[in-house]
Amino acid sequence: MPTIYDVAREAGVSAATVSRVLNGARTVDPAMVARVLTAVRELGYRPNAVARNLRRSRTTLWAVIISDIGNPFFTATVRGIEDVAQQAGYSVVLCNSDEDPAKEETYVAAALSEQMAGVIIASSGSAKAAKSLLDSPIPVVAIDRQLPRGEVDTVVVDNEAGARTATRHLLDAGYRRIACVTGPEGVSTADLRLRGYTAALSEQQPPGEPLVARTDFREQGGYDAMAALLSSPERPDAVFVANNLMTVGALRCLADHEVRVPGEMGVVGFDEIPWADLVRPSLTTVAQPTYELGRMAARLLVDRIATPAGRPATVVLPAELRARQSSAR
Repeated sequence: MPTIYDVAREAGVSAATVSRVLNGARTVDPAMVARVLTAVRELGYRPNAVARNLRRSRTTLWAVIISDIGNPFFTATVRGIEDVAQQAGYSVVLCNSDEDPAKEETYVAAALSEQMAGVIIASSGSAKAAKSLLDSPIPVVAIDRQLPRGEVDTVVVDNEAGARTATRHLLDAGYRRIACVTGPEGVSTADLRLRGYTAALSEQQPPGEPLVARTDFREQGGYDAMAALLSSPERPDAVFVANNLMTVGALRCLADHEVRVPGEMGVVGFDEIPWADLVRPSLTTVAQPTYELGRMAARLLVDRIATPAGRPATVVLPAELRARQSSAR
């Protein structure tokens, strides 16, 4: 009876590579995969069922790795994940990375060592964590943000279109010096929302000049970025802020500097905020279907656990502009 070493010798690869191919790892070169599978067929190799089941034993737990549990966006998203997980017989272990790549890498390592049934991750941008996930046979779904350096099942909002709509809304209201406060470079949500903002500016006549402040996705980051924009020579008359916590910080900064909204500064935030209708002026936002994001990610993970093979799916959900008082002119 042929062994895994016979397959490796026939295919011209290592036994470890044969094991990775047979376990469904996604980072093996397609040509190498083809050689291994050809050798398996020609030799009639059959993995030992008992050993394979021991290697593939999984818990009924999912690791859900998010970047900030204090953000209401993720609270609603996790609810969608959990509802589907429980219906499918799984429980959720919630991991908060705090936008810290090192912390994210630790959680990923723990999920893999504990043989979690699957991982749903809103990546902080860590290439090391992404590689660990891609090298593992454990099913992975990326949510809200694309996973660096690899293709996995992904559920996102149309960030670029939402940002373009928000910026056009400010232009249509009569604002001309529109700034953008966005997140760290290399995080897909930050980069795509910036791209939508710059696209809207370039479409007007004459094209607008981008005025961009990058920061982290935190309230204090939004405050500091807004303060820098207020002190710049080209002080804006409106600002598009690329997530809800940064929007809170930007509004706090404007209040501290006694800048009237919308009289002196128009404001649109990306992400709905629970109290957006309650404050005065009420806050114009780009609302994301947060619960549906979580629900869809969980459905993809359930399907991927059941059917490991096949090309990864990407689901893009629409965002909705909710115009209120803060963007009036």
